[in-house]
Amino acid sequence: YIIYIYCTYNFHTGPCIGLAVLLCLFSLESVSGQARYSVPEEQAEGSFVGNIARDLGLDVQRLVSGNARIVTKGSRQYVDLKRDKGILVVKERIDREELCEKTTPCSFSFEVILENPIQLYRVTVEVTDVNDNTPAFPKEEMHLKIVETAAPGTRYALQRADDSDVEMQSQPDGSQIVEMVLITPLDREKDEEHALVLVASDGGSPPRTGTARIHITVLDANDNAPVCSKQVYKAEVQENSPVGTVVTAVSATDADKGVNGEVTFSFAHVGQQAKLLFDVDSKTGQIKITGSLDYERSKSYQLNVLASDHGGYSDTCKVIIQVTDVNDNSPIIQLMSFSSTISEDALPGTTVAVINVHDEDSEGNGLVECSINNDLPFKIESSLSGYYSIVTDDVLDRESVSEYNITITVTDKGVPSLSSSVTLSLHLSDVNDNAPVFDRSSYEAYIVENNSPGLSIFTVKATDSDWSQNARVSYILEDSSVNGVPVSSYVSVSADGVIHAVRSFDYEQIKDFQFCVKAQDGGSPPLSSNVTVKILVQDQNDNGPQVLYPVQTGGSLVAEMVPRSADVGYLVTKVVAVDVDSGQNAWLSYKLQKAADRALFEVGLQNGEIRTIRQVTDKDAVKQRLAVIVEDNGQPSRSATVIVNVVVADSFPEVMSEFTDFTHDKEYNDNLTFYLVLALAVVSFLFITCVVVIISVKIYRWRQSRVLYHSNLPVIPYYPPRYSDTLGTATLPHVYNYDTCRTTDSRKSDCKFGRAGSQNVLIMDPSSTGTMQRIQSEKSILDEPDSPLEVRHFLL
Repeated sequence: YIIYIYCTYNFHTGPCIGLAVLLCLFSLESVSGQARYSVPEEQAEGSFVGNIARDLGLDVQRLVSGNARIVTKGSRQYVDLKRDKGILVVKERIDREELCEKTTPCSFSFEVILENPIQLYRVTVEVTDVNDNTPAFPKEEMHLKIVETAAPGTRYALQRADDSDVEMQSQPDGSQIVEMVLITPLDREKDEEHALVLVASDGGSPPRTGTARIHITVLDANDNAPVCSKQVYKAEVQENSPVGTVVTAVSATDADKGVNGEVTFSFAHVGQQAKLLFDVDSKTGQIKITGSLDYERSKSYQLNVLASDHGGYSDTCKVIIQVTDVNDNSPIIQLMSFSSTISEDALPGTTVAVINVHDEDSEGNGLVECSINNDLPFKIESSLSGYYSIVTDDVLDRESVSEYNITITVTDKGVPSLSSSVTLSLHLSDVNDNAPVFDRSSYEAYIVENNSPGLSIFTVKATDSDWSQNARVSYILEDSSVNGVPVSSYVSVSADGVIHAVRSFDYEQIKDFQFCVKAQDGGSPPLSSNVTVKILVQDQNDNGPQVLYPVQTGGSLVAEMVPRSADVGYLVTKVVAVDVDSGQNAWLSYKLQKAADRALFEVGLQNGEIRTIRQVTDKDAVKQRLAVIVEDNGQPSRSATVIVNVVVADSFPEVMSEFTDFTHDKEYNDNLTFYLVLALAVVSFLFITCVVVIISVKIYRWRQSRVLYHSNLPVIPYYPPRYSDTLGTATLPHVYNYDTCRTTDSRKSDCKFGRAGSQNVLIMDPSSTGTMQRIQSEKSILDEPDSPLEVRHFLL
């Protein structure tokens, strides 16, 4: 701006005094950024700034799909991005003086970030000055005292006007000094005071002006002016220096004596910010700190110190203060992009977050290092300057860790170093990558036979370490067969794993079976696993004992003969029985229910052997009828009864009458039946049929008896197929467990048996009247070769 001096009329002297005011103007250099736009200050909201899409080579659709947005470091955002048009517009009022003060060129920077994929662009907007501020003097009136002996050409420093707009003219060192030069000598006796108007005009179009009144008082002679020791003082001070710290001290000398030689110091003209930070002692010239310095706000200050004497003489020196940086700013972390959820099947290298880091300190104090937790499957990578990406570094597994807390720590390289940190919570979304697992490798379940259909047998359980629908387990019965029958006709499996019996089981038909159950989750595609289930049918006492020997037949009567000379413990016979149940349900016990003489015989409780317990006497009846009860050990127990006929005699004649008694009733019944048939045959058309039937029955019985008579073999007990005592708990001891089959001509085969002493066997046929045939028989193959016991059989 241009300063004019108006001449005021002096009423005492008439013509005005000519004073020249010099203004030194200097210019500041400008700087530029990467992508640069220029916009005047004070533009209306919505004003066009630049076509960002065209200048960055981007399509408008890319700005929309990439969710383009502006990221600024500060709290204010002066421009806005219109993604649908690809342009930048003014968002709020921009005041260049508020933004940059005296700094020129004035600009601010921001980043444009796009996602999918992530792209960053840096944009710089220069704010050009508009002449919107009027020059203003610190005081509307300035008072000067000038000694009358002042020589023409003497300069007097004046307070300059301050314009917040950019000044286009300045001194080479950047300062702006206004001085008043005396043109003609003063004469206090003529003019003691002078009044001037100082006009400050800026360089705008149209220009703006400001005025100040100058009052000049002419003093009496003082012909020596103060002289500063240095024209320029330089000092350094740390930005964290406390208030009251002495930065430097200026000095000046005056050759005058007394009051005229006393020098006082003051700031000639200092910027508003500098006035708040520094003060000068008027007597000592010490410059002290009065506020908080901030290197990041201003790196240097220039102070103009005025050294004045009481006579109005003065000298000016400059003090340049350099502010040195200290590490007083922690790094700032700004989260640019972050997804709080990531799929557990994300590949290594997947970007999780993007951050921006900056430190307002300078040089080494502003250099930073970023790090994250070492125990996490993530790493940090640097992209653009100041930007870092958090990416996956390993395979993720939600079932092992479902959530991660990623702590990002930023540390600068200052001494001492400062750091900042931020924690990101990252959740893993589930993927169906785990099949259901049963709590056992296989299952065994028990069910008691004769169960009711639909009975719940057992429950299988499988768990899936996935989450939600992927962990929902259902159970399916795998197709298979048991003894040629589909397993689904035996059991069923509900969706919650409960196994039910479809039918009633019979232990004697099926003792166990197994099948597979599949556990399937609800994922897509579903995963499954199988397990084998074995069902064991438990026995119930639902079968009574079966007597195998002695055989109870309807056509003939079997009797055992005991000689009167038999010793105590003589083996009369052995009752053999079996029970198709198992376990204790098949444990059999024997006892006598009814006997003619209980003192003569006893039956073994476990083996069923009937033995004598004393010597036979003449008083003992020849015919003995024993009823043996066979009971199992079930709860409740079941039993069977067998009749054993015993004859006590030493010779055949003694027993003939007894045999007659045994069969008398039967012969009578047979003859009666025969006569009734004959009578009915006479009066009935069916006579011939009845005769044929009777003859056939008689021939069948005769053949059966003849086969037994001529086989020369004892009666052999019948055992069911595969009957054996594997556990040692059945009725027969191991020595009696056998299967034997012989034909009527087996004597002629190569199978030979040892002969024992001959035994008497009496056979009486009902068809013969009183005749008796004696047959020599062999010793029973059931006995051991060296057994001293003999068994006598009577067939009637």
